Amino acid sequence: MDFQIREPILVIGTGGAGSRLATMAAKAAGADCLLISSDSADLGGSKSVQISTKGVINPSVRLVRASAYEAAGQIESAMRGYSTVIMMSNLAGKTGAAVAPVVSGMCKKAGTGLVSFAIMPFGYEKNRLFDSGIALKRIRADSGCTVVLDNDSMLESNPDLSPKECYGIADSAIMHVVCSLGSSEMSGTSILTAGRQRQDIEESLRDSLKMLYGNAPPGSTRRSMLYVVGGGVSTGMIDSVSKITSGMLGDGGSHVDSASEESGIVMLSSVQGMTKFDGYDPLGAIPQEDTLDWSAPECSIDCGLELYQME
Repeated sequence: MDFQIREPILVIGTGGAGSRLATMAAKAAGADCLLISSDSADLGGSKSVQISTKGVINPSVRLVRASAYEAAGQIESAMRGYSTVIMMSNLAGKTGAAVAPVVSGMCKKAGTGLVSFAIMPFGYEKNRLFDSGIALKRIRADSGCTVVLDNDSMLESNPDLSPKECYGIADSAIMHVVCSLGSSEMSGTSILTAGRQRQDIEESLRDSLKMLYGNAPPGSTRRSMLYVVGGGVSTGMIDSVSKITSGMLGDGGSHVDSASEESGIVMLSSVQGMTKFDGYDPLGAIPQEDTLDWSAPECSIDCGLELYQME
């Protein structure tokens, strides 16, 4: 069953990148905005909750998460009265990976509909893969729909892109989806892919498909929403691109939207089964029914115990 978005809507941003995206998304969707971060520099101009790590300069993900639980009352109060939450999180960042599962758990507990946008780290960010994979697993379990964009597969498709260019393509792709949420049919996990702006739009399509199959195996795609962006794209080219994706993605087909002066492809594909991100957790291959896990995400708690080191 497709996820139904109901008003009133609250857009929540976690961390630096998440707060920036949430501000843009709230403006585009005409919705209210809430920013949550441990850095006051991320919180200007909107309703916000600052997470205090009590003077720790370089806190771990688990310490930031524990601090977020301490601010749970503020967050729950700010979320009260909304039927749908749209959450923006960069899971490569500490605050995003720490706070996003806390917010998603609150939404599930309150019965609030949740659409989650999650950006995954580059492959060379080895120390961030595990925490991002764990956070994504929690978010997917709590959300009516989870949209995942993988920076690593974008860089693999275009190795000459700079990180700044990757961020720009990701931001643009997410905004296209946000602006079409009212008419999109989404449920479960969806992979968001985007090709760089090119004169040959079929090359942009190949970039998007390469990203998709780098995240999920062929045959796992159930439906695809295709955005052909570019005011100068001919009707014949749109028809050609639509037929290519329909042939590759089966009966799910594609939907085409041409409504921008830019030129490129953005594709939102609903997938089922295992994805690349399940491998970020070494224990992820173990079936859930055979796994013992905490009902709440892992966090660091100061118990105030004076335990002395023993030689």
